[in-house]
Amino acid sequence: MSLANGWLPAAVVLVVIGGLIASAETALTRISRVRAEEFAREERRGAARLQAIVADPPRYLNLLLLLRLTCELVATVIATLLFIDWLGDQGWAYASAAAVMVVISYVIVGVSPRTLGRQHAEPIALASAPLVYGLTRIFGPLPKLLILLGNAVTPGKGFREGPFTSEAELRDLVDLAEERRVIEPDEREMIHSVFELGDTIVREVMVPRTDMVFIERGKTLNQALSLALRSGFSRIPVVGENEDDVIGIAYLKDVVRRVQEAGDAGRAEPVDSIMRPAGYVPESKPIDQLLREMQARQIHQAIVIDEYGGTAGLVTIEDVLEEIVGEITDEYDQETPPVEQLEDGAVRVTARLPVGDLEDMFGVELDVDDVETVGGLLAHALGRVPIAGSEAVVEGLSLTAESLEGRRNRIGTVLVRRGGAAESGTPPVSADHG
Repeated sequence: MSLANGWLPAAVVLVVIGGLIASAETALTRISRVRAEEFAREERRGAARLQAIVADPPRYLNLLLLLRLTCELVATVIATLLFIDWLGDQGWAYASAAAVMVVISYVIVGVSPRTLGRQHAEPIALASAPLVYGLTRIFGPLPKLLILLGNAVTPGKGFREGPFTSEAELRDLVDLAEERRVIEPDEREMIHSVFELGDTIVREVMVPRTDMVFIERGKTLNQALSLALRSGFSRIPVVGENEDDVIGIAYLKDVVRRVQEAGDAGRAEPVDSIMRPAGYVPESKPIDQLLREMQARQIHQAIVIDEYGGTAGLVTIEDVLEEIVGEITDEYDQETPPVEQLEDGAVRVTARLPVGDLEDMFGVELDVDDVETVGGLLAHALGRVPIAGSEAVVEGLSLTAESLEGRRNRIGTVLVRRGGAAESGTPPVSADHG
């Protein structure tokens, strides 16, 4: 029994190390570049090493694979020697060793650590990153040499980083499928967009605060109904003290139902009497996690919070889906010419028309800074986001927001006339989305 007494602890240690490596490998593959950058900004311990790993995953994951296989194989050899020592050099010893190691490898190295790696990806990745980085500095060339050897004995062209980089391999397969016309080009782009969801954060897809429509909690349901109809949004954030104090969401369906049920008395009720709770998400959250969260909570809209707790913007489930399928439009979206002369002397222009073109058209000089489009000029003059019917006069030009376009219901066209007075009866708003 001297052999068993000497080598059994070694086999146990190797199996445990193999499990830890499997857990670290799983956790590291679950961390995106965006999340690693967020850890670095928060100055989390191990974040710098984690950034280096996610920037070049094959180099580190190939080493982890090699170390895990080494631990499993050496532990299997030791187990075989132990069973031979216990049962003698016969078939039962080899079969027993194989059966025991299959179960141990599957449970202790395969299932349990990988489950923990997925459940606690962030802390495990941060904790293991420095060690993985250091081991790669020591043993880094070894996996490359073995990959070169494998490519040399494998027929055909091998993979420079090895065949273990799952995402890169899948991307290559998608591109190959398009080249062979198995899938269409737009399908390939959609699949690549899915891969990039984990590297895209909410801040990149949200509707910014300056493009949101708010309504104060003291406004009546009649005013909320008017704002919803004029802005084109069916969900409007309700604010308390200021725009950083979003206390709920007013749904057009709830407003209409209450007004229909209570009549004139319902129209005078405050909007906060029918609002629903608002959902909040940090602007650094990856949008693939946001999509799963929205599906689980059955919400279509959330308020985006910045690092100081203020309102940074608003995000909807459509904003996330647009990252996959592209811009979403509806039946009301129509292509309009950039400039259209009307019979009454007015000119209809798109909100995206450059301010310089407007100046040349009317022979005026507009003294405005940091404004590039006619829509931006109108918003600057109003001091708020324009909605249909908003008017302002700038340097003798009367600007009237005329129509909405797109899923976000932004101003599409503006009527421009010489002279005139602005009479805007729109309720005060700071931004726009619902």
